[in-house]
Amino acid sequence: MTAQFDVVVIGAGAAGMMCAATAGQRGRRVLLIDHAAKLGEKIRISGGGRCNFTNIRCTPENFLSRNPHFCRSALARYQAKDFIALVEKHGIRYHEKKLGQLFCDESATRIIDMLKAECEAAGVAWRAPCTVTRIERLETAFILETSAGPVEAAALVVATGGLSIPKIGATPFGYKVAEQFGIGVVPPRPALVPLTFDAQELARFGDLAGVSVDAEVRAGNGRFRENLLFTHRGLSGPAILQISSYWTPGEPLHIDLLPAVSAEQLLAEHRRSRALPATVLGEVLPKRLAQHWCEGADATRPMVEMSDKALAALANGLHDWEVRPSGTVGYQKAEVTLGGVDTDALSSKTMEARDVPGLYFIGEVVDVTGHLGGYNFQWAWASGFAAGSVA
Repeated sequence: MTAQFDVVVIGAGAAGMMCAATAGQRGRRVLLIDHAAKLGEKIRISGGGRCNFTNIRCTPENFLSRNPHFCRSALARYQAKDFIALVEKHGIRYHEKKLGQLFCDESATRIIDMLKAECEAAGVAWRAPCTVTRIERLETAFILETSAGPVEAAALVVATGGLSIPKIGATPFGYKVAEQFGIGVVPPRPALVPLTFDAQELARFGDLAGVSVDAEVRAGNGRFRENLLFTHRGLSGPAILQISSYWTPGEPLHIDLLPAVSAEQLLAEHRRSRALPATVLGEVLPKRLAQHWCEGADATRPMVEMSDKALAALANGLHDWEVRPSGTVGYQKAEVTLGGVDTDALSSKTMEARDVPGLYFIGEVVDVTGHLGGYNFQWAWASGFAAGSVA
């Protein structure tokens, strides 16, 4: 016997649970399906287990998409303050860590429990673990064949996420659904992800693994100043994760390792001394980095013995280190997926497919990717609310 619902949501992550709860609160009969036994795993592991659930500075400019204006409507109608009100309603304590990033004081599971409670209060039905094996569109409804039996609903919401962190269940399911119904997909790639060095760069910088430095990093039209971390495979840290969304493979990164200090002026102050450049730079850089950098730049003699040209080259190199990463560490370590279901095919107000009435795409599966710092969760809440308000 085919189970009857008004709305079926596939994917019980952040966007899916938000959508299901919102639709259920409108009196809709909602079924939430997920192929995993544990729900909201990406919420659970985020923010070091504390869940960076939103950002109070969230603006459309914090998102990337082929259509940069697409996210505006949803973000305007469900803002960070709205989700904060929900968090406070459930008595979840939180704090601002930095740059507007809000984290739970306790475990990220509090956010998962809150979303489950909202769904249950709205009468949402659950099937998990449950796999969807086939989707068919009739004239006024969708028929889903699932491992728990057939389901029929007038509205189908796809909230199955992207390809990041496959070990917790990421799959290309949502992209396949889009393609089944003739909806384009912007080619996905890892984002908010560490970058790798080739063998030559690793030979030069591999010994610096573990060293962190305040840096400004540029690529494409992206520019971020945060911590940069040297790793045994290349570069990581918030600055690198941020710029990875803007970096095009094969292109260089431009890195200022001393964004707050003029290296030229600092070196000039010690121009007539017998101090080593590494000693001088070690006052403003991690000592291991200063030593390593000067050795690589052949700047190992006392300052007084070096030419003005050599010192200028040393300073310029620190302020504009051009490096070409060999790639990324891949989806295994990527926090999100860049690209996804083409926004040109969707309504920015409802997330509904323009040419397939009743079909919606929300969250990470859509070609909307936020910066690091709670923005991607805010997109999940906002897009889930947008679809749940009409589906």
